[in-house]
Amino acid sequence: SLSSGLDLPGRFLFATLTLMTLVAILVFIEEAVYIYRKIPSSKSSIIIWINAAAPVISTTSCIGMWVPRSTMFTDFTAGIFFAIVIHKFLMMMIKECGGQKVLLRRFENGHFTITTGPCCCCCLCLPRVPITRQTLFWLKLGTFQFAVFRPVLIFLSIVLWTNGNYVLYNLSPKGPALWISCFIGALTLFALWAVGIMFRKVRILLKCKNIIPKFALYQFIVILNHLQTTIINIFATQKIIPCAPPLSSTARGSYIAQQLLIMEMFLITVISRVVYRRKYHDLEPPECMAEVPGDKEQTP
Repeated sequence: SLSSGLDLPGRFLFATLTLMTLVAILVFIEEAVYIYRKIPSSKSSIIIWINAAAPVISTTSCIGMWVPRSTMFTDFTAGIFFAIVIHKFLMMMIKECGGQKVLLRRFENGHFTITTGPCCCCCLCLPRVPITRQTLFWLKLGTFQFAVFRPVLIFLSIVLWTNGNYVLYNLSPKGPALWISCFIGALTLFALWAVGIMFRKVRILLKCKNIIPKFALYQFIVILNHLQTTIINIFATQKIIPCAPPLSSTARGSYIAQQLLIMEMFLITVISRVVYRRKYHDLEPPECMAEVPGDKEQTP
């Protein structure tokens, strides 16, 4: 077993990371109870979902660290959960503006700037899009499709994996892993693009609600859970991370990624508790706002 093959420093490291995971779970539970009691029900469930992202990823990484054969399932579980969190973050920004109807009144005659990352940050020739009910629908669809299609693709991957047709580190064009990964990557970019468009529009209005630190925490989870893990896995498959018997290069890469995620998600869980626990004042009604910052247009 894994525990019997560890030396004393390895046991201490595993025990410390497990303790960090347990503390992160307890911090989240305490924060979820506070949010449920102090924040209106229309917002509390969304905020609890967003705050759960870091402890869930930490928990799945801890399980994958102790039970190496479960890595495929734990990674997929974290991926499915975070796909839902991306959609919830977009909905949180709309809720913080007062809901869809109030947002449309606040930004009446305003425009979305779609030349933003990660898809079109270099396409400066793209026009600005009017803020209407239809454009809001397309932004919500951009994140909702990710929350729907990623679980479907992950389920397909698990089915192929159990049949021996899906090998996670086999990126041959003849194998399904490359094509499924590319499709999931494209869906991810579209979802992040929709969130980026909305954030760019509301970041000044919601500055009083600390939307910038909240968005920064969300971005850190995206980068660490996706980009960092992908880079480590590439290094492992290319043998840049050397094998250390009885662990192969890919197994060592997986361990390194999981251990880093546990520490990083622990820190994000603690910081999220500070950021989301503050008491914020409600925004003024649209009728009281003389001018929306960032747009030189009068609101009714």
